[in-house]
Amino acid sequence: MADNTYDIIFAGGGAAACITAGRLAEADPSLKILIVEAGPHTQELQHHIQPGRHFSNLLVPREVFSFHFGKGGKGTGERMHLVPAGRALGGGSAINFAMYMRPAPSDYDDWETEHGNEGWSSRELIPLLKKAETYQSGDNLPAHGYDGPIKISIAPGGYNVAEEMINVGIATEKDHGATTDLNDFTESALNKWSRIQRYIDSETGRRSDTAHSYIYNADHKNLTILVRHKVTRVVFEGTKAVGVEYIDDTVGRAKGNPEKLIAKASRLVVLASGAFGTPAILERSGIGAKSVLEKVGVKQLVDLPGVGENYLDHNILFTPYLASEDAETMDIVFRGNAEETEEYNQQWLKTGKGLLSNNGVDGGIKLRPTAEELKTLSPGYDHRWKSYYANKPDKPVILVATMAAYVGLNPEVPRGKYFSIAYILAHPGSVGSTHITSGTDSYASLDFKPGFLDDPSDVLALRWAYKRVRELARRMKYYRGDLVVGHPQFSKNSAAAIGNETGPVPLDAPRIVYTAEDDAAIDEYHKQNAETTWHSIGTTAMKPREKGGVVDSKLNVYGTTNLKVADCSITPSNVAANTYSTAIAIGEKAAVIIAAELGIKGVTARP
Repeated sequence: MADNTYDIIFAGGGAAACITAGRLAEADPSLKILIVEAGPHTQELQHHIQPGRHFSNLLVPREVFSFHFGKGGKGTGERMHLVPAGRALGGGSAINFAMYMRPAPSDYDDWETEHGNEGWSSRELIPLLKKAETYQSGDNLPAHGYDGPIKISIAPGGYNVAEEMINVGIATEKDHGATTDLNDFTESALNKWSRIQRYIDSETGRRSDTAHSYIYNADHKNLTILVRHKVTRVVFEGTKAVGVEYIDDTVGRAKGNPEKLIAKASRLVVLASGAFGTPAILERSGIGAKSVLEKVGVKQLVDLPGVGENYLDHNILFTPYLASEDAETMDIVFRGNAEETEEYNQQWLKTGKGLLSNNGVDGGIKLRPTAEELKTLSPGYDHRWKSYYANKPDKPVILVATMAAYVGLNPEVPRGKYFSIAYILAHPGSVGSTHITSGTDSYASLDFKPGFLDDPSDVLALRWAYKRVRELARRMKYYRGDLVVGHPQFSKNSAAAIGNETGPVPLDAPRIVYTAEDDAAIDEYHKQNAETTWHSIGTTAMKPREKGGVVDSKLNVYGTTNLKVADCSITPSNVAANTYSTAIAIGEKAAVIIAAELGIKGVTARP
């Protein structure tokens, strides 16, 4: 480039970065902004904009993911875990399951009250989430917005599996009812069955990601986007960030010793490379724990031991079941070849309807144990409950959702019709870490420790969840038995034995009685199968510096100037939701903060 100096440089073009950069570019056309993104553009590419492609994307090697391997601890038998992360303009919003889920308000309130981040409570963040969305599934609902770039809808068809689970849940559980909005930010939505909204435009059937909604939809002449280039470190003058070093990351050219290029930033560098990329850039730049930096030969610039710590995620299980022929499932588009899916592709192209306009995640519940259920979790769960949940009645423990397909990766599972019920641990007590292993090679594997199930309370919550969803599935009229390979290995003589049922049991059928041996089998199943929910966050936490924090409430990296972080790595504690909503909140909040500091008008904190 002839001129490689900008006002603001974003190191990473993920979900939050597209929002912040787009808002700032629109508000001040004189502002010169650069986004450096390791992955490719996503504009108008079908495997991004067609929601029904989300699972098949995982089955085809693509450059839109980065993959991180980490060794588990005792909680998962020291097995290896593979955690994908978005690697494209728009980040995870361009490749995720498009499931719309918002946190409990107290999740955000914790950021302020527990971690000292003024301005980050639900009072400040909920208006920003409303500002970002156009809610297409109901008018004048106070929890939602109606003029934002992100489209939110409920599937208009193809959801009979979800509808049946909701009906079974309402009919069989006297403590639970129904709600029309699982995401209205009130505790009254807990333990209520509901359809689940999606980040999908109901009119066009397109995925609603941040790249298309904030970047591609406008002609920002002041915004330069450099894709397939990877930021390796921040360039400093003393402790003032003045630019970034980056390399050509084009597939096939990243090997060897690529040329290092420099882009200068006159006003601000914003790191937005996610829970893996952002702490790695900081450590390669000399910001982190001395013990980590010394190992890889990096001279310490700022002592911040919290960099790369506080890795948070959710754990998910998809329990699979055989489905009847009249079940409306996504199996054909998830596992079919191009010829088999072409009719659905043509339907989507012509009308924006059909299977490719769906994500298959259509119904669910945010579960919090009743008083009776808590007794079954005692005494092992008592401390976790009393210390984290008891005084915050809006927090769920488990998120449950239908998936109208088999979503496992076992090649031996034959083609056919399936449905799955997913359960997600909302606030795992387990915490991990990620650190660089080379100070110069930005492609060296990370020292990644996911920490999954290291906290025993996580195992108890998942055990409870497995039993709950299995009772739902076996009462659904579309149920034709358990898919054996996706369940615990119970004894053949156990009442819980898998494979004995080939059709639904009556709604009032007795529940399975599990023995201590059965519980051990469930725990072993989770030990061997619990994985990431692709919700990696927390590794540059927004906390006080003396408590392991990396950034302050204005997103400034401690010990530096002109350097901020604006992605989900700043989250100090977990959120009971898919992290896309939190990325939106962070992106909008960062735009407000930066605009105020730089004197840019027109970036507001309200819809």
